[in-house]
Amino acid sequence: MRLLDKYILREYIKIFLIILFSFSVLFLVVDISDRLPRLLSKGGEMHDIILYFLLRIPYLVLLSSPVMVLLSGLFLMNNLSKYSESVAIRGAGISILRMVSPLIWFGLIFSVFIMFIGDLVLPKAEEYRNYIYKEKIKHQKVEDKKMRSHIHYLGSDKNLYYIGFFDGYRNNLKTIDITTFHPATGEIKRKITATSASWESEEWVFHNCYIRNFENGIPIGMKHYEEKVIEEVDVTPLDFIKSAKKPISMNFFELRGYIRRLEKVGEKFTKELVELNLKVSFPFANLIILLFSVPLVSTSSRSKGRGLIFGMGLLVCFLYLSTLRICQSLGYNEVLSPMVAAWLPNVVFAAIGIFFVIKAEV
Repeated sequence: MRLLDKYILREYIKIFLIILFSFSVLFLVVDISDRLPRLLSKGGEMHDIILYFLLRIPYLVLLSSPVMVLLSGLFLMNNLSKYSESVAIRGAGISILRMVSPLIWFGLIFSVFIMFIGDLVLPKAEEYRNYIYKEKIKHQKVEDKKMRSHIHYLGSDKNLYYIGFFDGYRNNLKTIDITTFHPATGEIKRKITATSASWESEEWVFHNCYIRNFENGIPIGMKHYEEKVIEEVDVTPLDFIKSAKKPISMNFFELRGYIRRLEKVGEKFTKELVELNLKVSFPFANLIILLFSVPLVSTSSRSKGRGLIFGMGLLVCFLYLSTLRICQSLGYNEVLSPMVAAWLPNVVFAAIGIFFVIKAEV
């Protein structure tokens, strides 16, 4: 690595660590002043409350990482311009893009690091934080929702399923109705009803089961079974359990598996799919937002526009976060597809950032 690259990277990381520490302390102070009285009123132990606040740091770092990255870049570029170091660098025939290339690499590596934090560290921290809040402070139990009623869904076999009641503690079903329709005419082809079903040896055993066959909508036969295994029913007890975890408390693979479970039993999963895409798209905001610090280096130290560019850079960062939240909301409400909702802000602001870099070069 060239001497210039080491110098720029060292100065940037130095500023970044100062801002990271400052933001962490600031957010913790705000969070503590807002929540501490309520937590103390619930009778929580002080060591649990301290751990509760410390476990919030990964979330705060992830959420504010684009702002910290941009501020660090703006302060660095301001110093380079203020002390005419950027003029000397450009006078040596080094382009702006080449000069800031160490920052681009830092932004890329930091984006991957934030993705790692968001997928491995954050879910564990939020899960344990929720455990402390529910069980240690509020003295409540944290568990999955294992009791459900009136479940309707379209199965992978295109059969229409109705489950009157699901007991996830005993892995039992009550009042089952499975209807098969003719694919061409839409008429009823077969109807299976059962009083109950139990999960035994990795399969559902239906009790007091009736199988009725139809032709042109008219019953043509019925069979009764005290116990019957219907192999086409491919759902498991886990598929019926709605997780008490929030998407932020799941890693990528847990959330993807949960979405498949929701899809299997006909539940809506649009919100979860948006969050799944955001787990990949949001970390790269750190690389994209960093581009907006580059124009400052091409501005004269005496230029009145330097302060304006500094302010505009921060404004762009908050506009990005606002746009992301708007697109996220539109994705939740199915106005935008989950992938578009997660990636549209990145595409738009990446294009704007690249434009600013090219303009600064000229």
